[in-house]
Amino acid sequence: MSTQDPAVAAVHRALAHNRDEPEGRARNAGAERLVAEAEATGDTPLLLDALFNLASAYTYSSERTKFFVPFARLLRMWDAQPADFDSSTTSQLHWIFKWVAGVMLDQPDVPLASIEKWQSEMEHRYRLAGHSERAVRQGDFRIARHLGDTGRAEAAFAAWLAADRDIMADCHACELHGQGTWQADLGQDAQALATWEPVLQGTYTCAHEPHHVLASSLLPLVRLGRLDEARAHHLRGYRMARSMESMRGAVSSHVEFCALTGNEARGLEILAEHPAYFTDEGDPDTHLDFHVATALLMRRLVDLGHAGRAVPGPAGSSWTAGEMLAHAEREAGALAARFDARNGNDAVGRRVRERLGRRPLVGRLPLGVRAQRLTTPERPRTAAAAPESAAAAPADVPALLAEARRLTGIQHPGAGAAWAALAGAAERTGTELDARARAEIADHAGIDAFQDPGTAVPYFETAAELFEAAGDPGEAAACRARAACATALGDPTDPADPADEALAALDAACDALRALHAAGRATPRQLSGALLARVRLRDPGPEAEEEVARLVAFAEEHRDAERMASRLADALVLQARLTASRGDVTTAAALFARAAAVRHDAGLPWYAAEAEALLADLSLQCDDNATAETSARAALDHGDAYFEPVQRAHLHTVLASALAAGDRNDEAAGHALEGAHWADEAGEAEGLGAWARLVLGGAQLRQGRTAEAATVLETALPDLEAAHHQGRVVQARWWLGECLQDLDEPRAAAEQFLLAAEIAKGWDEQRDHAVLAHLAADCLERAGLAGEAVRAYARAEELWRGLERPAQVVRTLRARAWITLGDGQGGVAEGRRLMQRAAAEGEAALEAATAAGDLAEAHHLRTELAGTYRQSGELVVRACAHEPGDAEDDGSARAAYEEGVAFAERAAETFGPGDDRSAAQLMAAWLEADLGLPGRAVARAREVLAGYAGREGAIAERRVAEANALIEYAEDAGRAGDAGDAEAAVHGESGDAQGD
Repeated sequence: MSTQDPAVAAVHRALAHNRDEPEGRARNAGAERLVAEAEATGDTPLLLDALFNLASAYTYSSERTKFFVPFARLLRMWDAQPADFDSSTTSQLHWIFKWVAGVMLDQPDVPLASIEKWQSEMEHRYRLAGHSERAVRQGDFRIARHLGDTGRAEAAFAAWLAADRDIMADCHACELHGQGTWQADLGQDAQALATWEPVLQGTYTCAHEPHHVLASSLLPLVRLGRLDEARAHHLRGYRMARSMESMRGAVSSHVEFCALTGNEARGLEILAEHPAYFTDEGDPDTHLDFHVATALLMRRLVDLGHAGRAVPGPAGSSWTAGEMLAHAEREAGALAARFDARNGNDAVGRRVRERLGRRPLVGRLPLGVRAQRLTTPERPRTAAAAPESAAAAPADVPALLAEARRLTGIQHPGAGAAWAALAGAAERTGTELDARARAEIADHAGIDAFQDPGTAVPYFETAAELFEAAGDPGEAAACRARAACATALGDPTDPADPADEALAALDAACDALRALHAAGRATPRQLSGALLARVRLRDPGPEAEEEVARLVAFAEEHRDAERMASRLADALVLQARLTASRGDVTTAAALFARAAAVRHDAGLPWYAAEAEALLADLSLQCDDNATAETSARAALDHGDAYFEPVQRAHLHTVLASALAAGDRNDEAAGHALEGAHWADEAGEAEGLGAWARLVLGGAQLRQGRTAEAATVLETALPDLEAAHHQGRVVQARWWLGECLQDLDEPRAAAEQFLLAAEIAKGWDEQRDHAVLAHLAADCLERAGLAGEAVRAYARAEELWRGLERPAQVVRTLRARAWITLGDGQGGVAEGRRLMQRAAAEGEAALEAATAAGDLAEAHHLRTELAGTYRQSGELVVRACAHEPGDAEDDGSARAAYEEGVAFAERAAETFGPGDDRSAAQLMAAWLEADLGLPGRAVARAREVLAGYAGREGAIAERRVAEANALIEYAEDAGRAGDAGDAEAAVHGESGDAQGD
């Protein structure tokens, strides 16, 4: 039956479509159906094609065991009627023969003798077919490695590498993966990574590489301390592997990596994406890998105190980490036992036990991606630790008391911890402390517990009573002020709002302190502290600003008193906040800077960090990136050891943003990564963490690390959308679209651009909307969605017209012209019409810019117009069905080529001197050579060569090479034409003779 038969043609088309479908059972079912349909046609070559397709589909899926059915049928057909196989199908049969022993090896129920028999059968058939031993020796190596026979494996490995490569050898990428994993097994991590380098760099790739290599490289990289590369390989590699059913082994490596690098939450998210991997049994080898990785992850969770946490598992069931640990260990053990029973040794079981015994390789390796935070048991909040140099013997109560007072005097952040240590030592030793010491202990305990009024207030009340008893009414009143402030700042969700009562108590404490200060019984520090607390609780406004200004003046007056420099800085910070709240950012920035300077002058760099952090934040908001950078760095230098995670997260992200604005993306990515990590640690992944991930993704994109950037941005988007931060959502989708463009996913990129454009269309400024619409159109065209692309370009044209951007209008018209070219004869006419419109738009805009004296815009438009002329010529020529001189040419091709020359000449003239002009000249020359005008073509090419004489660079080299090739082509065509004319004259067939 002819392959032109409609039924045969339909199956051929369906087979091509089936091969492009995603791996999995759906593709397998389609391949099975196509075998039946091919058989029904009676076309043997078609049936062979369908059987090979089915064998491949089974092999790269969770149903690998079914591979033997189509293979056995193909082998029977070969043995019965080899003449039915052409050179291509003969090669395919021998190719899949490599898979037989390998698939059997992964099935513990297949006897070892059968595996060895089929491996020998492969060797025999390869020898008969004249193929190299390379693939055979690779198969021998895999068997020996699985059996744990190191001596046999090393011999087979050497024989594999020594044999010649031929058409039966695995692709370079797959071979290098196998070689590198063996080296890693032997502990040769650096050598393994060197072996994999050509795959990682993209020199060798295939449908399943570098997916596997990226996964296999993770632990070697971590063991070698190359953590940045490990992070990058995880983000890039998991993205490539996650949608492919045959990648269960690679996914298992990513889970194991997460378990050993402090990324347990990320590991859980990966498990949740692959519920079928728990139950698909068609490939026991990777089924074992998956359960080993799962057990390792669960062991980490249990060790961290999360045995009762809900975790992903087989669909339809609920699991805790403890239950899943037992299940995964049981499944892994049972599978290993089956392999060992088949193999007659314990090699597989030993490898499983070794993997299950692995412990974390690093404490933490931040990945930058969003991962659900693992909750930890509640721990009491502790103040910053005192310096080690100041530590005293645990029971030396007087020394501990002296140290606590010393640290308090210098306002060290470790003072709270020192007072807590004193309290503990006094309690253990039964040491009786005087009233003042007990008051100080209670006061600092209240300060450490300030965010919990129910705990803090009783401490402050006790401290107030003890200070009264110790004869210090000023400090007693200050403690009452702190108690009132803690109450006023209590839980905002508490229905019993104590704010009014607390504010009244605070007013009373302030009045008492004023009187005590006037009588010389309260210090300036005690009074100013209460007054500052009162201002902080007031609504911002002119009265608050006036009050804080009086406080600043009071602090300046008493600056030399005990700890008053710090109070002055506190007042300046509050004054700066109030000033910024009414929009005077310049004055506010100066006040923050002064507050930091005051604290530095007082020898309090750790407290200067607060003002520096606030200045960094304010500067970033005002696009003063230089100040934001220096201030954020200073804050981190001075206060990082004392900051809470949320403060670290914010500062690192501010610094990253400032660096990214200056295109210092390497350093920006590092700080954004830290920002994301600390935000997650602080439980702020949704807000602050999403911002940090946005900055990180943008920096990675600009570094060219697009796969990593795409993964990071994808995890940031849901949180940015939940926060309703439209500007950041648009930016994230924009950057993600650019990443997907680079990753050759144009349809997905177009979706991101369109979603961003949908938001931007509501903005007053429409430039972003226009750019996004144009980018979406470009991607839709690349994705082959012509109709959608035309509509998107039309929308972009409309937007660019509204913005009075004629150059962009011209580009949209040109793009539409090229799309319509594929629509048949009517499309050619429409394409020419659109190019004519583009040229007319460009000419009019150029004339207007020239008349207005806008030289920069005129230059830009001249370039666009010249490009339009050139593309008009290319379109006219490309629309021809024939070349000039073809027998079928009715003269229209020659006319089109002549028109193309005219457009190219016009483009060269408009471009003026430069590389674009030389390209247009060469275009005209090629067309003239095809028109049978070699002299003119050569003259143009020589003119180009003269223009590049003595010039260096890539463009110059390309132009010179093209010009020389053109000269050779034109001269050859000219000689052929002369010979043809001479032959015609000899035979009396010249034009003149015919005329007679």
